[in-house]
Amino acid sequence: MNPDLIFSLLLLLISVVAHEVAHGIVALWCGDPTAKLAGRLTANPLKHIEVFGSIIVPILTGLAGMPFGWAKPVPVNPYNFKNRRWGELFVSSAGIIVNFAIALVFGLIIRFGGTSLPVSFIHISAIVVAINVTLILLNILPIPPLDGSRILFALLPERLRYIQEAFERYSLVIAVIVLIVVWRFVEPFAPLLFNFLTGLSA
Repeated sequence: MNPDLIFSLLLLLISVVAHEVAHGIVALWCGDPTAKLAGRLTANPLKHIEVFGSIIVPILTGLAGMPFGWAKPVPVNPYNFKNRRWGELFVSSAGIIVNFAIALVFGLIIRFGGTSLPVSFIHISAIVVAINVTLILLNILPIPPLDGSRILFALLPERLRYIQEAFERYSLVIAVIVLIVVWRFVEPFAPLLFNFLTGLSA
């Protein structure tokens, strides 16, 4: 297997684990210990791996050019939140914020340390940014079961919560449609965000 692909798969795994751990940590801050009690507030990837989303999909998409995948979602019980509406908003946003923070840190390293750092490190940093940019753009889509949908639903008035229930009932079908159809319209923003963060052309 290509060394670049192996590195990309490992970096993707780290990024999606960080994404899920962020959900769990913020949930705990908001009053829900479910993820902690399930042993999910750990950096140990074995606790977060899902065979399909963390192994099969990343390998297939990696062979196609850009690895993509996800970790096993951390369990969250919104009824434990001190404030359910804001708790859902903060927890849903946490993964996206962590992915942006990772992309920003490595983007700044490339921007300001590019001439003094080894080319191999800059290359790995660029892969980190590219992976996290992809995760950000996908997860901000307001379509179940993506984080963007939970952020949107958290902002809706309580009387409109039935919309969330209706959408989540068909979340798997909707997610497949997003990956096949909608992503092609979102993908062009990836190189723009990559360039903004790193100063490099994607």
